[in-house]
Amino acid sequence: MQFNSIEFLIFCLFFFILWPFFRKKSELRWIFIVVASLIFYAWWDWRFLFLIITSGVIDFFCGIGIQKNVKRKKLFLTISIIANLGLLSIFKYSVFFASILEKVFRTFGLDIDLISNIPEFTLILPIGISFYTFQSLSYTIDIYRNRLNPTKNIFHFFSYLSMFPQLVAGPIVRAKDFLKQLETYRVPNYMEKWNSFKLVVYGLFQKMVIADNLSFFIDSAFEGKSSFDGTLYWWVVMIAFSFQIYCDFSGYSLVARGLAKYMGYHFKMNFNHPYLSRNLKEFWSSWHISLSTWFRDYVYIPLGGSKSGLGKMILALIVTMLLSGLWHGANYTFLIWATIHTILLLIEKLVKLRIKINERISILIVFILVLVAWVYFRAENFAQGNEIVSKLFLFNSFNFDFYDVYFDNLFYLILAVLIEYVFFLRRNSYKIRIYSRKYHVDLITITFCILAIIFLKGEGEQFIYFQF
Repeated sequence: MQFNSIEFLIFCLFFFILWPFFRKKSELRWIFIVVASLIFYAWWDWRFLFLIITSGVIDFFCGIGIQKNVKRKKLFLTISIIANLGLLSIFKYSVFFASILEKVFRTFGLDIDLISNIPEFTLILPIGISFYTFQSLSYTIDIYRNRLNPTKNIFHFFSYLSMFPQLVAGPIVRAKDFLKQLETYRVPNYMEKWNSFKLVVYGLFQKMVIADNLSFFIDSAFEGKSSFDGTLYWWVVMIAFSFQIYCDFSGYSLVARGLAKYMGYHFKMNFNHPYLSRNLKEFWSSWHISLSTWFRDYVYIPLGGSKSGLGKMILALIVTMLLSGLWHGANYTFLIWATIHTILLLIEKLVKLRIKINERISILIVFILVLVAWVYFRAENFAQGNEIVSKLFLFNSFNFDFYDVYFDNLFYLILAVLIEYVFFLRRNSYKIRIYSRKYHVDLITITFCILAIIFLKGEGEQFIYFQF
């Protein structure tokens, strides 16, 4: 059940009609959220409900065990980590690891077929498994660190773990931030409802109008269905992909935040205009914030972070970024994408250039570096990634004929760039004269977005981050 579907619209209609009758009593509120969220998840494939239920039950009791049995708290944490990462590995990385082992065996003259022996059921990637696994792990880890007291009510815990707005594609919500919110209920006021409506509309606009309308142009290029080639063509393709993945994922996060806000709850911002970043550190502080801060707090800092000497900092950064790449998928291309960012971040940390660069130039440089890394993120394999990068920098063709063929698609790329440019102007306090009140501007913007969603929406593509 996708946010941009009629089924989800009907689901939300029933949920918010019934919500006022269940939200007043804690037990009923939690049960209602859990039941609704599991129905939402089961709509995709009910067979995989056992995964989130198993993961949740283990962590619920491990959390209690960590607090009650101090001498064995490390054992309970270990059980939680092994169970969660074990399930994640089986369903997400079994083929990847099996292929590596097969290559190792072949170097010793052993021809062992592991991949064909993997159960077919585990070859299906359960939607959202990477998100709720990390969310569940943060619960037991924070209890172990004495930063959180475990809940004694399993429905309270599952209402946190399975909350449907962010269940399948984030943002990754921390238990220490959200369990407290779920203990009570509050009716959002008029302004909060209006803001939640704006978030949902903006999110659907980003996804259905910008991202979906760019997909055909991008897919035809990477699938080899386009007759165009050359430097200029691939630069435009990669700029388009940069905005497609941003608008697609940011759109989902905005809808999730809007739905939660309408329920009376708050999710933290997950994207903050990352393509306006002036350095790579700033980019990672504004891109997929819930994941980057998760890796910072549970991997990078425990490994030493920036305060334990140069050697530990380098090791911590390498491990963190490679795990981030692996989190996105069992493919070498994601590791290459992560490696590129690792090298760039290390250079940025070690060199610490004091050269003053114009803000617009620094933003452009960072965007180009991020764009090159995106090549491997999107590429089907390492060879295709290398081929595209070579085309970007060979400067062998600047033919712009493709614009006439893909005009309908590229119009939305221009629109996306203009929207970001307006935010850049606002951030830098440029005077943009608007002869109206902010409410009127919001009303005009929302009206435009709704009309665009109705009349200009692209093909109903699945959210890109569903595959992670």
